[in-house]
Amino acid sequence: MTVEQRYRRLWKPLVFVAALTPALLLLAGALGVGGRRLGPDPVEDLLLTCGKTTLNLLWITLAVTPLAHLLHRPQLLRLRRTLGLFVFFYALLHFGIYLVLDRSLDVAMITGDIVKRPYITIGFTALVLLVPLAATSTNRMMRRLGRRWQRLHRLVYAIAVLAAWHYYWQVKRDVTEPLLYAGLLALLLGWRVWHRRRALRSMAARVTSTYGSARVPGRT
Repeated sequence: MTVEQRYRRLWKPLVFVAALTPALLLLAGALGVGGRRLGPDPVEDLLLTCGKTTLNLLWITLAVTPLAHLLHRPQLLRLRRTLGLFVFFYALLHFGIYLVLDRSLDVAMITGDIVKRPYITIGFTALVLLVPLAATSTNRMMRRLGRRWQRLHRLVYAIAVLAAWHYYWQVKRDVTEPLLYAGLLALLLGWRVWHRRRALRSMAARVTSTYGSARVPGRT
């Protein structure tokens, strides 16, 4: 079985099922299937679970590249698109639950929240930035955009910062968990800065070695 076949037939379906599991468990809890029940505040339970699942999947997506390099498994990069689409799915679900179940589409209440609770504005901004990434996740759009596709998808770093900020501001008392998420994000982004600089230094060294050792015509 080739790497491409293994990705399509094994790893992609496994990632799909794993990423979909939290939504299925929430649905089972909402319907009372298998004896599962949501917490005493079902809407809050739905909001919290979808929000944290969004964060978890986003952080896992960002962790794929460092893991691929450290483990020398470039095929892991093939999983980022599936993970990224599930990040958008849970972020959209999180926002939809807030609009429909928590605020009953009450425009006045939602407007008041935006004014009084800026973390909602930050979270909504992150969701809006996710839209073009989800819309350009197909192979056709990758070919059509070319190098612009990679530049566009660097928005994921800003989205992650906004998501961590949204979570931190939302928590009213114990901010230990939001700070852990922020610390992990700092490590993931810091690795990228370090790896980028290392690659640039390596490239500069090769250029210097190649052209510095070359003889100038007419000289001995």
